[in-house]
Amino acid sequence: MLTVLIDLVQLWGEAMISINFRDSRPIYEQVKDALRRLIVSGALPPDEKLPSVRELAAQLVINPNTIQRAYRELEHEGYIVSVPGKGSFARARSEVDSARGRELLGAFDDAVEELLYLGLSAGELKARIDERAAQHDEN
Repeated sequence: MLTVLIDLVQLWGEAMISINFRDSRPIYEQVKDALRRLIVSGALPPDEKLPSVRELAAQLVINPNTIQRAYRELEHEGYIVSVPGKGSFARARSEVDSARGRELLGAFDDAVEELLYLGLSAGELKARIDERAAQHDEN
């Protein structure tokens, strides 16, 4: 099977982590992105304990070093905190490092510049931002 879907209902309700072995992104990035989405969306509430590295690696049937790298990068970005002997926990939004916000704004600026170069108008970009903000407000 080229795509592995792991249902984490017992851990986070409806939350799922999807690993696509055809994706050009490394597996650790797929795991990191999935966990980040769970935290940002609120599916993984603040102070919720994440599964241990070995536990998640066994569920996803991947190398524990892959999970460790995803956890390490999420901790560096401020989305999780690791407590020696206790495990890793999701952080509250207010605790997420503002440096991550600056990093994302830089990536946003680069994307806007490229989209404008490709012919999208400023009005189209503003409409897209308004649309996404409205969706966020509904949640």
